[in-house]
Amino acid sequence: LCGQGLFLVLRDFQGLTQIILPQDEAHSHVRKLLSNAPVESVVRVTGIVSSRPPGQENPKMPTGDIEVKVETAEILNSCKKLPFEIKDFIKKSEALRMQYRYLDLRSFQLQYNLRLRSQIVMRMREYLCNLHGFVDVETPTLFKRTPGGAKEFLVPSREAGKFYSLPQSPQQFKQLLMVGGVDRYFQVARCYRDEGSRPDRQPEFTQIDIEMSFVDQAGIQGLIEGLLQYSWPQERGAITTPFPSMTYEEALADYGTDKPDTRFGMKIVDISDILRRSDIQFVQNALSYPHGTVKAICIPQGVVSDEVMDVICRPDGSLKSLLTKLLGKEQQSELIRALNVQVDDVVLLAAGEHKRCSALGSLRLESADLLEAAGMTLRDPTAFHFLWVVDFPLFLPKEENPAELESAHHPFTAPHPVDTNLLYSDPTKVRSQHYDLVLNGNEIGGGSIRIHNAEQQRFVLEKVLKEDSEVLSHLLEALESGAPPHGGIALGLDRLISLIVGAPSIRDVIAFPKSFRGRDLMGNAPDYVTPEELEPYHIQVSWPVAETEAKKN
Repeated sequence: LCGQGLFLVLRDFQGLTQIILPQDEAHSHVRKLLSNAPVESVVRVTGIVSSRPPGQENPKMPTGDIEVKVETAEILNSCKKLPFEIKDFIKKSEALRMQYRYLDLRSFQLQYNLRLRSQIVMRMREYLCNLHGFVDVETPTLFKRTPGGAKEFLVPSREAGKFYSLPQSPQQFKQLLMVGGVDRYFQVARCYRDEGSRPDRQPEFTQIDIEMSFVDQAGIQGLIEGLLQYSWPQERGAITTPFPSMTYEEALADYGTDKPDTRFGMKIVDISDILRRSDIQFVQNALSYPHGTVKAICIPQGVVSDEVMDVICRPDGSLKSLLTKLLGKEQQSELIRALNVQVDDVVLLAAGEHKRCSALGSLRLESADLLEAAGMTLRDPTAFHFLWVVDFPLFLPKEENPAELESAHHPFTAPHPVDTNLLYSDPTKVRSQHYDLVLNGNEIGGGSIRIHNAEQQRFVLEKVLKEDSEVLSHLLEALESGAPPHGGIALGLDRLISLIVGAPSIRDVIAFPKSFRGRDLMGNAPDYVTPEELEPYHIQVSWPVAETEAKKN
């Protein structure tokens, strides 16, 4: 209620509308009813829409040119005192917002995010189904364990010792649909991953899941570029296609990551040859390894952030660093030329194995954060830089045991045609037909051309990955039954929408998200169940001692 009882503002799904209260005696009950209604109460108002008096228009409101003069009013439901005000500028802890998510959803920003998400998904459906002949197919949620990949949630069954798994993606089903003759499949798919406490991840999330028969990598990429262009919100400006492409090796070499943020420069430069003749011990140690290398990035105006620095360019063009006394004049000049060092720039050096250049990649992003915090604009917040990353390795050494291999993407990804023979002689050198879509340094999609030959799929599972192929006997049998060549991709819908709207977290584009520990703070899930409820599933809970005591008290 505002303006000394003369008007109030009503909010509905379309926004805000100014309501003029009647001041005459005949409508005193209406004025009293609305004046006494608690904030956030649900009311029905009828009246006459009219233009606001000249000079009283509000250009900040979509309805700022009109007002409604009340004739009748009814309180449909009165509102109690709420734990927080429904205003976007009111600071609320995320835990409180999630505990009262049904109230948080009333905020302008969440309303905008969810409605835009709905519009984008509808446009994607139009593009895929109406323009390109895709079939929307729902796949099962209760399935079985898939070898490799993320950890899956288990669901007990009434058969002793047997469990379902919630699929981390519909991967096997989409491939089986190709074998079944559904040549163009699409689904807004719910997916599940039991990844524990990982920031900005959700145990359940949504993918735009796509698979096609008789397609190659270029065909999938062209489809996705068209899909995003067709569904892209007008208010975010047009996106240009085709998207640029970069190999996995180029991404690591130039950006230190397989998901480069290409909105700004600061590329990594190999300076091994320049420093090979230096007396710097750690450099010489690094270069003595078979794949040893020395790399650097130049941070423009890096002296404004004193958290990280190594080599600084003085106004006279000389270098200031602990290393300069170990570098000759010629080497210093070569370094300046190679990195195009300007006054007040900072150079960061890293030395080690070529494959481990992620340290400089992380420092590059951290430096960008520090520079922007100091007032420099490096990354345009309104820019959207899409990038395809291609030619990934088919396999990577396992972190816990580098002598063993795991799939870089998943076990069903086909090798690069040129490298097929290496699959049987040296699988570590095989490139894959796997492609990732990156937006502003975030992976928003990943896919591949699949193995459609049962013999090759069995070899990858048994000989390379050392997995029990019996778990996938149904898929292997399907591949022997006339499986067409096929491939696909999945776009992370939550991440894509969060980048489009500029949300700090994917939780801000999901109606009812879980907390960062995977809990539903509103409904208090997961929750305990009684031993009687567990009995049909042949499960008994073994309580840790501390929890047993806590439950007794």
